[in-house]
Amino acid sequence: MREHLSVLLLIFGLAVISGISSLVIAFVAASYSSKHSQGSKISFWDVRFHPLKYLKQYRELTIEENGKPGSLFYAWFFAIGLFAVCIISLIVLVIV
Repeated sequence: MREHLSVLLLIFGLAVISGISSLVIAFVAASYSSKHSQGSKISFWDVRFHPLKYLKQYRELTIEENGKPGSLFYAWFFAIGLFAVCIISLIVLVIV
């Protein structure tokens, strides 16, 4: 276990950074959606539990404006994917 400790800490750090990044990206996308839609209020508590709802609104708004999804849409999927890979890696390393 001791020889894996540095690897575990590195992967845990990446998981924390990617998890926080995905939350921040979801908050920014929800804020963008709120500013550009007709006065719909957002609950930042709700963003934590339903980020896909706000990312879908963000995607629809940016497609209407630019013809393609905004960069936050792809950044969120990258961050949440990295988070999932890190968590699965941690589980595998702890079991082995």
